[in-house]
Amino acid sequence: MSAIYTAIATSSGRDGRSVSNDGTLDLTLARPTELGGDGNGTNPEQLFAAGYSACFASAMQLVASRQKVDASDAAVTAEVGLNALEGGAFGLSVVLRVELPEHLHGEAGQKLVEATHQVCPYSNATKGNIPVEIVVE
Repeated sequence: MSAIYTAIATSSGRDGRSVSNDGTLDLTLARPTELGGDGNGTNPEQLFAAGYSACFASAMQLVASRQKVDASDAAVTAEVGLNALEGGAFGLSVVLRVELPEHLHGEAGQKLVEATHQVCPYSNATKGNIPVEIVVE
């Protein structure tokens, strides 16, 4: 597989910084209060949620144009859960909440979302690895 784009970032842990190689991303990282941190920064789960929701929304625009439907008013919210697994390990789960314009409610919207889930790189990366639930709202 040949990459058409490669993003590069370096991070120093949950309580540190994350910086992209071009400097456009430079974030303070902090544990959320639910994990005993002060919450004074972003965290990997928020970054994953932002990336997945943005990627899915972008993929939906591509699929909508292929299907010749207008999804310009659609929005995607990703809820990324950090879950305790057996043996002290951790895993992720995702709920994608897709808000579609009224003219895409029903079968047309469902078809659009299902096709988007097949195209989206995040969906393809998580397929079979973590539970992903899609809720059309």
